[in-house]
Amino acid sequence: MAHDGQTPMTDNPVLADLRDLTRATLPVVDAILARAKVTVGALVTDGGRVSAKLIETHQTAAHGLAWLATYQQALHQMQAWSDHLDADGKFTEVERLILQIAFGEYLAQIAGGIPMNQSEFVRYSDLGLTLADLAPLDTTAAAALITKGNTQAARTYLAQLMQERAAELTVGASGLDEELEMIRDQFRRFSREKVEPYAHDWHLKDELIPMAIIDEMAEMGVFGLTIPENLGGFGLSKSAMCVVSEELSRGYIGVGSVGTRSEIAAELILCGGTDDQKSYWLPKLASGEILPTAVFTEPNTGSDLGSLRTRATRDGDDWQITGNKTWITHAARTHVMTMLARTESDTSDYRGLSMFLAEKTPGTDEAPFPDTGITGGEIEVLGYRGMKEYELAFDGFKVKGANLLGGETGKGFKQLMQTFESARIQTAARAIGVAQSALDEGMKYAQDRKQFGQSLIAFPRVSGKLAMMAVEIMVARQLTYYSAHEKDADRRCDLEAGMAKLLGARVAWACADNALQIHGGNGFALEYKISRILCDARILNIFEGAAEIQAQVIARRLLD
Repeated sequence: MAHDGQTPMTDNPVLADLRDLTRATLPVVDAILARAKVTVGALVTDGGRVSAKLIETHQTAAHGLAWLATYQQALHQMQAWSDHLDADGKFTEVERLILQIAFGEYLAQIAGGIPMNQSEFVRYSDLGLTLADLAPLDTTAAAALITKGNTQAARTYLAQLMQERAAELTVGASGLDEELEMIRDQFRRFSREKVEPYAHDWHLKDELIPMAIIDEMAEMGVFGLTIPENLGGFGLSKSAMCVVSEELSRGYIGVGSVGTRSEIAAELILCGGTDDQKSYWLPKLASGEILPTAVFTEPNTGSDLGSLRTRATRDGDDWQITGNKTWITHAARTHVMTMLARTESDTSDYRGLSMFLAEKTPGTDEAPFPDTGITGGEIEVLGYRGMKEYELAFDGFKVKGANLLGGETGKGFKQLMQTFESARIQTAARAIGVAQSALDEGMKYAQDRKQFGQSLIAFPRVSGKLAMMAVEIMVARQLTYYSAHEKDADRRCDLEAGMAKLLGARVAWACADNALQIHGGNGFALEYKISRILCDARILNIFEGAAEIQAQVIARRLLD
């Protein structure tokens, strides 16, 4: 079926025996990754052990290995997604095209260069690989997908099908069960009715998300989603958390991120708190009675949390905190700070850090930080504005002795590390939501805007952009759902969560950038929503571990 001047499809571009072709390429990619681990490992190993210094010396190779492994895992999860849908009779032409384009594009990038960002590409030679190592990509299945998978015809056809199915919540079946899709529908309605019509105005005026929205989120159970039922929550899965985060962030990343504050705080208390701390704090977090903020980063440390200088000193049975923190999200109107501080004065690394549940009084616009011993100022930012960012200074700020997390000093860094899996899964889900909002705006504008007598979507490079957005969103989505599934199964998933966050952040930025390009000059105007979405997308490659740090961590895990 043609739309607005688009050429009708005369030949179906979907490859025959598609899933057999994609399945046949997985061992090829596995073998290339295995070889790359050997070649990169040789570069960064000294005396039989991986050297942190050599990883830094060979950062391009190490980070490139992380990206290659992310692609390998993503393709495996796309295959698993297609197998699941096929078994359920839900593998339609839309899903076939998404699978075909994803494999065609990612295999071609493995052969020619994987983009770590717009200007940095990892080539096979960077990984110490040779053309002989890539020779298996010339096999029939891989070659067919590389040459015929991501074609203009396939992208055009997918864009046409996307228009026909515009009422669907996602482009392509998610692969999740009916209960999770019901949750998606519920939060999609909430975002569409209560968030999307107002988010751009909040952004332009640099306003906090209204408390009425946060109160309604609390009533819907957002803050207690994964907290156990016996502690006041709903006891739902991390997969449910992903769906909720997607749809809230699709409305506005700030709204999606309000839930993150409680997710991080609850995870900290669940993993490291005493029984008394769990029974006191978790029901209040779940109900939204208490809003938390995370207070970790310092002005001169960035991602190097082990070098934190903020100190906590004994004050009888209690503590006093002195030091400076920065990039503290939603700091002013929250009730408790999960705060990392140094309790062992003779240490200079992570071993001397402790975690506190530091209570504070919610502030007002006139007095954002009314408590004695704490002052703060707002950091003006490009996007991600709905909660505001602050620099905080502590000078003898008092914390109750009972609020030392776990009741032990020196455990803070370990307690924080236990939350990284969930935090990165949640960030990946937020990235998918932002990417989806960019696709929503790009699709709407491309259909409505007329140029040279036809809608923009009739032009191949416009429809191609939209199709690639849909494809990469699904790839990032499946990688994120897989990491959530592993977390729900109580299996270690720091590697998978890191990969999901790494890819999801890149996809969000690419989608926002391309959707703005579709808007042309109007996309550069503040009145258009896509200008906000672009600003919001940019932070995803930085927080919860900058892309470079994330790639470094993944590489280290792969090689250890």
